[in-house]
Amino acid sequence: MVNKIKEWFSIQLVKNPGKMVLAVILLFNIIFFLVAALVISALSLDGTEKMGFIEAAICTITMILDAGCIQFVVADIGKSGIAITIVCLVVVLIGMISFTGSVIGYVTNYISNFIENANSGKRKLNLQNHFVILNWNSRASEIINDMLYSDEKQKVVVLVQSRKEEIEKEIEERLADTVNRENLSVQKKYETLTWIKRKFAVRKEQFKKNVVVMVREGDVFSAKQLNDISLSKARAVIILGNDINNTICKFEHRERIEESSRGNSQTIKTLMQVSDITADEKSADNQKIIVEITDLWTLELVEKIIEAKQVEGKCNIIPVRVNEVLGQILSQFCLMPELNSAYSELFSNRGAEFHSEHYPYEDEISFANNYFANHNHALPITTMKKGNDTFAFYVADCDKDIHKKSAVATSNYRVSLKKDYWMERKNVVILGHNSKCKHIMSGFTAFSNEWKRNGEEIVRIVVIDDKKSLEKMNYYKEYPFVIRTVEADIYDKDKICSTIDEFVSDNEEDTSVLILSDDSALNEDIDAKALANLVYVRDIITNKIKKNPNFDAESIDVIVEIIDPKHHDIVNSYSVNNVVISNRYISKMITQISEFEALFDFYNDILSYDEENSQNYCSKEIYVKKVRRYFDELPEKTTADQLIRAIYNASIDEKKMGVINPTIALGYVKPGGKIKIFGGDLTQIEVKLEEKDKLILFSAH
Repeated sequence: MVNKIKEWFSIQLVKNPGKMVLAVILLFNIIFFLVAALVISALSLDGTEKMGFIEAAICTITMILDAGCIQFVVADIGKSGIAITIVCLVVVLIGMISFTGSVIGYVTNYISNFIENANSGKRKLNLQNHFVILNWNSRASEIINDMLYSDEKQKVVVLVQSRKEEIEKEIEERLADTVNRENLSVQKKYETLTWIKRKFAVRKEQFKKNVVVMVREGDVFSAKQLNDISLSKARAVIILGNDINNTICKFEHRERIEESSRGNSQTIKTLMQVSDITADEKSADNQKIIVEITDLWTLELVEKIIEAKQVEGKCNIIPVRVNEVLGQILSQFCLMPELNSAYSELFSNRGAEFHSEHYPYEDEISFANNYFANHNHALPITTMKKGNDTFAFYVADCDKDIHKKSAVATSNYRVSLKKDYWMERKNVVILGHNSKCKHIMSGFTAFSNEWKRNGEEIVRIVVIDDKKSLEKMNYYKEYPFVIRTVEADIYDKDKICSTIDEFVSDNEEDTSVLILSDDSALNEDIDAKALANLVYVRDIITNKIKKNPNFDAESIDVIVEIIDPKHHDIVNSYSVNNVVISNRYISKMITQISEFEALFDFYNDILSYDEENSQNYCSKEIYVKKVRRYFDELPEKTTADQLIRAIYNASIDEKKMGVINPTIALGYVKPGGKIKIFGGDLTQIEVKLEEKDKLILFSAH
């Protein structure tokens, strides 16, 4: 029996040390109170402070809690005697240590452990309809930042293996920067009002931080810790690849890059654990698991997991090929720089954006015609079929605008489109490199295949990069539109500038200069070379203006890719409108896909040009076309709704157009880069297109 008690005590001491300490404290104090009460009761004198056991016990407790209460037992030492006085003092001293001190110490330690456990992720979170982000990289803070523009308050739980405090600081700085920027814009909007009116207007439209973010440190592969963050009840789970830049050891950095290029086994492991939880019958319906993928090995295994674990209507796994998407976007920006501003709005939760919903099956022409018949607050751009479902896609400021019906006035407003319209030749200079180079070139290849005519390349590219990077790409020999490669590192200023200057001078068409940022650089070197190249290009433009004051600076479109959003203001200070924060586009897309799953296939479509030059164009893209080349005659002043309908009707007019190409006008661009995306009440938007303006169009060609 004694051995069993010792064994039990030993086990409890190891398993529940806190509870055992509390039990010992309570047991000791109970015994101490009883003994002290008996002694005080026995020593109290007749005629003075004679008291029974119960009264003595109460006095013992009150003396321990408040030493001044000793007077209830010892009124006069001469009458009471030295013995009871000493006993009372000893009771007070021992009680203060064994009861007051021990209990306060235990409670303090318990509270401290409670806070520590909550911070470290050991406490279960009872959440639902929230977002979960697993792992952390340079794109993660942008995902959270874009949620600020959501109509409803969002809850986000981030589970990482380390760097909790650093990540919390990064999130706080990123969100604070956005909130401050937006509020400054609101204040500037009403700066002409009187003080009182301005205060009320600013307060009404004040941008608020409507995202609650909880960062927890733990094991992303642990089923318990995933359940502790209510993974099974989450709206969407976003699995990110680990960052390779957050190290100061160059050897470790090189190993990370090599390992990342081969594949990401951690992503596979995390997805297997997550899909096992979300596929369970008890999990929430229509959960989305968005997985970042940067290599073919990971993609292949993710597709096998989808086959094995995806449950329709329960666990929907969406693989996002980061480098491919960013490569396609950057190539499109070189060809049509204005798309940067258009995508910034359309891919975000701010202003006009893409929306999708289930729709009875109809071809896109019937869909658009039916919608135009009684709607004026959104643009019906297309329909897509996925499995047994059909989805309609719109551009609108909000969901309510899609279903807002209004009377449509008849109009005789017409436009005439050029039947033989063709994109003009594009000249591009690429400065630098990153992990997306092959995908950027694939985007140019697809565009060239769709638009080249009579065997003549529509794209002409010069690449300037260091020798090692050019060798890695085999000097771009497989791309016929790359007419020249130039070996030059960041310090070869004269060589870089003379090459760009010569290429610009030799071509009448506009030239785009794409400055790439090396996404594999150490954190301390992120964007450094891109910023140096920007100085070179800006110097070229400045010198041309000095030599020829009539030189059109807009004939050189500078597209600067940066990784760190903190460098945005630096680039803007060099009068560059097309600053591309590449991570931000992926983040915006992930945020939208997590809300509208059907947008995933839609984005894949609009970012991919057709593979072959054919009259049967399947995919649709967003184009920026010059007004003077797109119309037979310059359209008269009108409203957005009338212009949109006129362009759409002209694009499907079989009598005038050789090929039906349903086209929706999304907006326009004025000289200097001022852009307008149509949204809200289209009847209230006046449009006066001029010869140097450009149209933003959604079409197949």
